Amino acid sequence: MRKRSCVITAGWRDRRGNVMIEFAIGAGILVAIFAGTFQFGYTFYQYNALKNGARYAALRPYDSANATPSNGFRDAVQNMVVYGDPAGGTAPLAPGLTTANVTVQPIFTNGVPTGMNVSLTGYTVRAVFGSTTLTNKPSVTYPYLGVFSPF
Repeated sequence: MRKRSCVITAGWRDRRGNVMIEFAIGAGILVAIFAGTFQFGYTFYQYNALKNGARYAALRPYDSANATPSNGFRDAVQNMVVYGDPAGGTAPLAPGLTTANVTVQPIFTNGVPTGMNVSLTGYTVRAVFGSTTLTNKPSVTYPYLGVFSPF
């Protein structure tokens, strides 16, 4: 009977580090994909907070006779965007977001409000690999469906 021996050939010796290199390349690509997904999801979360504030502005009674909103209306909408509550709060929904970053602009047609535009200005989104400063974006406009009741 002939005995078989396990001999490592020269071809197998060249492949010893391949798995480690493939893992390093694959892991780098996966980390970039996960970071991009996180960044997109986080920005989308902040966009939804803004959208809720714009929806609130479109339904709240408007108490000014012109396109300049009253302090009470503006403050309630800004608080809704920042804190999720028109009365205000202590912890913003997004880190670093303040009421000063929220712009409320009613749209008037023939002396009557027909839309409400809410946007963010000067807010910096801090992400995993960098930061982005938002200037008039995101911007959401809803048709005004509330009660127009100027003093």
